[in-house]
Amino acid sequence: MKIGVFTDSFRPYTSGVVRSIELFTREFNQRGHDVFIFGPDYPAMHPPKEEGVFRFISVPWPTMPEFTLPIPISIHLSTTIKEIGLDIIHAHSPFLLGRLGARAARRHKLPLVFTFHTLYDQYVHYFPIAEEASKQVVQAIGRDFCNHCNMVVAPSQLVVNYLRRIGVEAPIVNIPTGIELEEFENLDTNWLKDNYGIKPEEKALLFVGRLGQEKNVVFLLKAFQNVLQQHPEVHLVLVGKGPQENFLRQMCYQIGISNKVTFTGVLPRSSIVHCYASAYMFVFPSVTETQGLVIGEAKAAGLPTVAIKAFGPAEMVEDGEDGILTEPVMTQFSEAIIKLLDDDALYNYMKGKALQNAPLISSACSAENMLEVYQDLLDDNAYPRRKRRTYRRKLFRTW
Repeated sequence: MKIGVFTDSFRPYTSGVVRSIELFTREFNQRGHDVFIFGPDYPAMHPPKEEGVFRFISVPWPTMPEFTLPIPISIHLSTTIKEIGLDIIHAHSPFLLGRLGARAARRHKLPLVFTFHTLYDQYVHYFPIAEEASKQVVQAIGRDFCNHCNMVVAPSQLVVNYLRRIGVEAPIVNIPTGIELEEFENLDTNWLKDNYGIKPEEKALLFVGRLGQEKNVVFLLKAFQNVLQQHPEVHLVLVGKGPQENFLRQMCYQIGISNKVTFTGVLPRSSIVHCYASAYMFVFPSVTETQGLVIGEAKAAGLPTVAIKAFGPAEMVEDGEDGILTEPVMTQFSEAIIKLLDDDALYNYMKGKALQNAPLISSACSAENMLEVYQDLLDDNAYPRRKRRTYRRKLFRTW
């Protein structure tokens, strides 16, 4: 099977969407399928040329310079799709390249799959004007795009419910992005202490994610300040970067916790897994996640999680088993962290349950489910198999 992935973000940019694409691609390749990525370029980051990756000329987003906007125009696209002999197109955005992929699917009579990764209406604060109006427009764009797809993939049942509520009538299947369990073998449990000077007696609370308004990190810092009053031996580690980073650093200084908070910036995967392994607990305050893949990764490292009960995290955390879910209330979130710090027996129980539950969301299982969706669409008589021309693999930097 030859799968065309159209996405508005790809490595070296880091995000849950990028991670999802990487994991599914790896699993598909291992099963003998070919994946071709149609994504943006990142001129400032100088991404290496990769086989089967087609990059579009892109410009920086005004309020997020590390994120680029691909220009969805290419005179080579139709010819390339024919040469490759794509069987199916999978869009990962309802905008720019996602829409280009949808047009290509219609033109070449290919089935179109779309993964609804993001609650897009929760990100309109990045638009410089008319935030409330933008929220309605973005929601309408997402609904319209879904209804023109052959299949919509939702990473959690709560997202399925959300899509139905906003008027999506297209078929929807719930397939979460899985985790690569092999990454979490032979890890260094002292990595944070060795690399960031976390004291031996300190227990590291870990957050992994974008430092943006939608991740609710301000809430986390205030909750952490409360925890410090009863447990001065804890230390908060924030892995990631984003537009709020400078503001968050200043906030730590103003409320007197800067010596207890470490900002690591963006780290390679090989280091992030060691962060999980050397932390004591995972803390996740976001209320905009469609899944919360990082919670699954925390489980694979044996970390109990404290998260807000909203959308993806509400399904990723087995409340009372491998973590604690709270309402978006500061005192509840702080008290849940304190409860795990106070109760060693509860902590060890949840740690064991986290390790036990992690294989239930493996990337292998998710990939098999996705391939079954693809095959069902291809078995439809509306999408007959095509004869392919021999495709000579090329390395495209930009089109």
